[in-house]
Amino acid sequence: MLQITKLCLATSGRITAQRYVAVTTARAIDQKWREDKGLPENPNAFGPLTNLPDYTFLDGRPTPLGSNQKKRLERQQEIATKIVELSGELEFAKQRYERQRVAAATEKQRIIQNKLKPKGHLMLKQKK
Repeated sequence: MLQITKLCLATSGRITAQRYVAVTTARAIDQKWREDKGLPENPNAFGPLTNLPDYTFLDGRPTPLGSNQKKRLERQQEIATKIVELSGELEFAKQRYERQRVAAATEKQRIIQNKLKPKGHLMLKQKK
C-alpha cells in the first residue's frame, strides 16, 4: 500500500494538519469465492435480473423483450449459427480426410499391382 503524507504548517504551533492519500488496488468482486461457489465471474452476465423480464402483465399477456435481452438473444443466435456452420465444416473436413486416405491407399495398391511381373518360366509356375 502506498501512502503519501504531507504536513501542512500553520501559523500557530499547536495546529498541525496532515493529509493521507492511500492508493490501493481493491477488487470489487471476490473472484475466488465466486469460482468456488460455481458462479460466473460477472454477476450481471447471467441470472434472473438479466434473463427475466422487468415486469409481467397480470392478465397473462407476453411481456415484450427489453433492449438488452433482444441484443443478447440475437448474439446467442449468431453464435449458434456459427457453431452449426463450423461443425458442418469440421464434418466435411473429416470426410474429405477419410476419402483422401482411402484414395492414397488404393493408389498405393494399384502401383504395387502394376509393378514388374515375373516373365518366362517364373510366370508359368505362378499360374499353376
